[in-house]
Order: sequence, then C-alpha cells, then structure tokens
Amino acid sequence: MRASALAATAIVALSGAAPASADPGAGGAGGLQDPRYPPPFVDHVLWTQWNHLPSLRVYPTASGRAAATTLGSAGPDADEAWSEVVALAPDAGTPGMREQFLCHWELAEVLQPGKTSWNLEPWRPVVDDTTMIGSGCNPGGSEERF
Repeated sequence: MRASALAATAIVALSGAAPASADPGAGGAGGLQDPRYPPPFVDHVLWTQWNHLPSLRVYPTASGRAAATTLGSAGPDADEAWSEVVALAPDAGTPGMREQFLCHWELAEVLQPGKTSWNLEPWRPVVDDTTMIGSGCNPGGSEERF
C-alpha cells in the first residue's frame, strides 16, 4: 500500500471522517473537493530546544493548512511544502524528518486543526508508516506540549 493511501486510511480510521472521493472534482455529500491552494505553504520555521533536544517548529500558512486538510493530500503540494521547509532550514534534511513532516501534513489539520506549529525532531527514530501514524507523528517519545 502506498504511504499516502496508508495515511489516508489511518486518518479516516482515527478521525471517523468519511473518505474523500476518488474524483477530485466530485463535491457533494459523500466527497470532498480538491481545490488547489497556492504556495507558499510554510510561513516560517524555528529551531528550538525541547527537553534539551533539537526541535524544528514548522509554521504553516493558511494555504498550507487548507491544502493539508484534504484526506490523502500527500502529493505535489506536500512535496512543495517540504521543499519550502528545507529551503528555510537546510539542516532539516536528515533521516526521518521528511517522514515526520508528511505525517503532520496528513494528520495535524485533520485531528488537531489550527495547531500552532508542526514540530519535527531529528532525534526521533526512522520508522515505518504504521508506527509513524500510531505514534501521532512522534515516534520514540511524547509530543512537545506548549
């Protein structure tokens, strides 16, 4: 199963939401429209410390949040958003960081709409999609609390 399909299935299971229509133009009661949201998707990023360990806070734009609310949205928009993160924080391109970002892209705005930032940590272990989703995008430890 492709990662985005797995993530979409997990989102539906975790949120109880109806799955998105396979036809991006199909709105109506059973499906979600797939409007195109313009970049930029990331407003800014900030490296900080949490429990004496590095944490990259990613602050999405309104357009990024809106694009991320579409179930199964890991695709060209998510790739563009990740490239924006790496352009703003080149040292973010370490193993596991992209996977954490994609998990947040798929889950954060569906399960925690309006969350201040999507926090990525380079010290977290690289895990498979099932473990990533099961950990709420925070494998290897709890999530930072504000």
